[in-house]
Order: sequence, then structure tokens, then C-alpha cells
Amino acid sequence: MTYQQEKINPYHEGEKAAQVEAMFDNIAPTYDQLNHRLSWDIDRGWRKKAIRQLEPFHPQTMLDIATGTGDFAILSAQMLQPKKLIGADISEGMMAVGREKVKRLGLQETISFAKEDCLALSYPDESFDAVTAAFGIRNFADLDKGLKEMWRVLKKGGHLSIAELTTPVSFPMKQLFHIYSHTVLPVYGRLISKDTSAYSYLTKTIEAFPQGERMTEILHKAGFSEASFRRLTFGICTIYFATK
Repeated sequence: MTYQQEKINPYHEGEKAAQVEAMFDNIAPTYDQLNHRLSWDIDRGWRKKAIRQLEPFHPQTMLDIATGTGDFAILSAQMLQPKKLIGADISEGMMAVGREKVKRLGLQETISFAKEDCLALSYPDESFDAVTAAFGIRNFADLDKGLKEMWRVLKKGGHLSIAELTTPVSFPMKQLFHIYSHTVLPVYGRLISKDTSAYSYLTKTIEAFPQGERMTEILHKAGFSEASFRRLTFGICTIYFATK
């Protein structure tokens, strides 16, 4: 088992995928509202900073992994103006919300959605100039396998940009975030989404996810030649950048 599986995953890989798919299908209608409220809308700025990492490279073909309702894909299309961007996710419920947003914004010619197992992508080797992921890879049943798939579908010299929730490492934010994530977040999540487990699960995945230097080591292990990270908002979010 990988580092992450040992911490939060008592299921086999297939069972984990089915569990995550059902959970996100269930919370899809309220997912965007909750994300923005629970982060006080700071998540929008995190996404922009992660996308700006790609601006010097002008990617024309992009894959957004664990795209959810497509917020990161939409912002990437608006900021980077690629020719083609695919949002891939295991949850049809989440992507249905994303398709409606893309349609309202008139971005159908650029953005499409595809149901994909992010641990076994259907795309050929070296298909994309850039791969992105925002607040989703911590749900992977096997992080190492998922990152190797991202590396595989990237073109040589292509780039990976990740934004992920993390736990602050310094006093007092570390202690405050612990209180917030174990009390406010799950209770508020239940009130809005009516899901009794999703936001408790979210807390567990944040705490289990490898961070900072550990994550860059895992990126190197997956095959990336360069990997770096930057903590945002006292470490509540970390953005990673890697090159194939």
C-alpha cells in the first residue's frame, strides 16, 4: 500500500473508486457553494496562482484531472486559452454540473468532459502539453499510480500544476485549522449537502495527504525531472509545479 492508502483507505482500489464516485455524485449539487463558503472564497485565488504557473509555457492541449464541476478547467481555459482542454473525473454527477457551467459560458468548443479512471487513463502516451489538478488527487486510492499516469500522458517537457489542501505547519494556524476542520467543516458540510460522511472524509484526506518536500519526492519518484512547491494562506493550500 502507498503512504496515503495506509492512512485513509481500508478498501481495495476498486472499492475505493466506487465509494468516492458515489460520495461525489451525492454532493454534486451543493459542491461549488460549499467549497467557496468553507474557504471564504479564497479558493478562487489559489486556483489562479496554480494556473499562472503555466502561463509562460502557453499550453495548447490540457488535461484537468479530478475536474469535479470544472472550476479549474474553466479558469484555465479563460486564462491560458488552450485549443483543447479535457476535464476528467470519475463522478458523472459532478461533471454534469460542469457541463452546464461550460455551456452557460460558451466554452463548449474548448472544454469537454470525460469519465475516466485517473489511475488508468485512456489517453495515449505524451498526449498533453499540461496536466492540472485542483483539490482532487488526495482522493486517489493510489497516489503514486495516479501521478505516474499524469507523467505518462504529458508530452516531453510538459508541465504539471497541482493545487491541494494541506495542513498548516506553524503555530497558531496549525492549531486553528485543526479545530476548524474537525468541527466547523464537517458540521457545515452536513447542513448544506445533507451528506453525513463527505466532509468528515475530506478532513481525513487532508491530514493524510503527503505535503511539501515529501510530495516533491513522490513527484520525482513518478518520473518528473523537476518539482517544487509553494505554500499559500499559512499553509492551508499548497501548489506544486513539476516538469516531465
